[in-house]
Amino acid sequence: MAIPVIDFSKLNGEDRAKTMAQIANACQEWGFFQLVNHGIPAELLERVKKVSSEFYKGEREENFNKSKEVDLLDESSEKLENVDWEDVITLLDDNEWPSKTPGFQETMKEYRFELKKLAEKVMQVMDENLGLPKGYIRKALNDGDGDTAFFGTKVSHYPPCPHPERVKGLRAHTDAGGVILLFQDDKVGGLQVLKDGKWIDVQPLPNTIVINTGDQIEVLSNGRYKSAWHRVLSPVHGIRRSIASFYNPSLKATIAPAPQLVEKTNQQVEQTYPKFVFGDYMSVYVQQKFLPKEPRFQAVRAV
Repeated sequence: MAIPVIDFSKLNGEDRAKTMAQIANACQEWGFFQLVNHGIPAELLERVKKVSSEFYKGEREENFNKSKEVDLLDESSEKLENVDWEDVITLLDDNEWPSKTPGFQETMKEYRFELKKLAEKVMQVMDENLGLPKGYIRKALNDGDGDTAFFGTKVSHYPPCPHPERVKGLRAHTDAGGVILLFQDDKVGGLQVLKDGKWIDVQPLPNTIVINTGDQIEVLSNGRYKSAWHRVLSPVHGIRRSIASFYNPSLKATIAPAPQLVEKTNQQVEQTYPKFVFGDYMSVYVQQKFLPKEPRFQAVRAV
């Protein structure tokens, strides 16, 4: 069993209907899929790999080797339940970026620009597959016609771990937000998604973009597109690179099931997902990220 791999370029040809159906099925059955021929130049992706690796080696590796995660693993023979074997920074439009690695800022700015465009194309496909007006999901995440959505990029590295059985690279969770676009390592694996009670490897494939849906897409779709549980295993050999970009609602955005989908499923209002302000959901999520997601929806219903 493997997560779906979909040729995004075929949306523009005679295979459009088939490709739309493949994406709909992936969203409904997996919450994860890989895109090939997604329109992001291979040359840019190769530069992203290069500057990310140089950034970790030159600016992060030494500090990770002195980190609390390394100390805790050395000091204890127990499983580490509350830490992740991960080095991570987050890039936003308005925060301070690393400046020592040549080409890092320019390359990642270009990459984020391309990823945001791809995210909005994916959302348009979801709109169409769900029978929603064009631009519905984008408008929901931006709280209107503006450009207020959160778009952040996590640059993560998972170094070789001497005791991978005792600590996860990243503990199992669902993502809080909207659409997530991941450029993962094409050699060192470790990402897994929970499907029918089994952990399935997200197979490393060169220059693909892995798409997964967050909790807010689950709400907007009224449960049609569930956010999927996923985790990262600590690598034994090699450094795993993982660059995840998150297209999330603005904190002020009001999120609720699309009315068209509530009517179509003929549910009573009290049985649907709650209506809430995304900032309130995030306040709950940061406390409960690694816990079952259903109580998060219930907690925010009570806010």
